[in-house]
Amino acid sequence: MSDLTAKRRNALKPSTFGLPGERKYPMPDKAHAGNAKARAQQQADKGDLSMADLKKVDAKANRILQGAGYKD
Repeated sequence: MSDLTAKRRNALKPSTFGLPGERKYPMPDKAHAGNAKARAQQQADKGDLSMADLKKVDAKANRILQGAGYKD
């Protein structure tokens, strides 16, 4: 997984995030997409993330992991 510095994270477009309105779960590449799925699931298991938000993160990550509409 490539390092995602604060400067690079701040430069990402909102559409790069699993939850763009909150700028949570950045997915600039496939490695980050897989990690976002895992972290979102952990937060949902703890009760800190709604099932609706988990589905949003999973859907975006799945599109990236499958290559649909993904540009490196």
